[in-house]
Amino acid sequence: MTNEELILQRLDRIEEKIDPILKSRSAMEELKEDMIPLSNNAVKLLMDELQEIESGFTLEDLTYLAKMTARSIQNFIWALKMMNNMIEFAGDIEPLLKSAVPQIIEHLDGLEQRGVFRIIKATLDVRAKVADVYSPEDVDKIGDGAVALLELFKSFSDPKALVMMKRLAALPGQVDLEKARKAGPLRLAAATFNGEFREGMGVMLEFAKAMSKLKHNGQPAETRA
Repeated sequence: MTNEELILQRLDRIEEKIDPILKSRSAMEELKEDMIPLSNNAVKLLMDELQEIESGFTLEDLTYLAKMTARSIQNFIWALKMMNNMIEFAGDIEPLLKSAVPQIIEHLDGLEQRGVFRIIKATLDVRAKVADVYSPEDVDKIGDGAVALLELFKSFSDPKALVMMKRLAALPGQVDLEKARKAGPLRLAAATFNGEFREGMGVMLEFAKAMSKLKHNGQPAETRA
């Protein structure tokens, strides 16, 4: 092969290698020509947007924001950790809520059907009415009286007292007032022969003895000075 043929062969190889580069450069030039109008429009749009915020934006503000961001990076990290913890907690509690919420709704519905909420509302209305009629000082006095009544009710918790109160409550129904007549000396003397009358008088005497304690603050006779 002659030198001329070798040179031509090498030139063909070089041309084959350069041809893709030339094509790529041509494509880049075309892309550049296409991007120039788009970039001009983007720059113009950006300038218009910056002009709108020009009064509230300065380079010093941007610098200050960057400094504060750098200084608060630990706070940002802590906030992200807390957010992750909250997300994990929400993921853990979600199954519980799915089972608990229907039960809570069912329980509240049961309370509503039994009128509990209406009673609470009525109680609040009563408190509002009390506040309209009585002053705070009056309410304090009423509270003191309520405490004293509670002490009285506490004394009724004695089984003997409960039995007596039940029997006393039953007595009015056993008395026929239509048969009541004036009692003179002779009738009183005749009544002493009646066993029920004597038992009743005995009960009255026991009450009379017990009532003497009212004068001495409930102290029995043997402990009095």
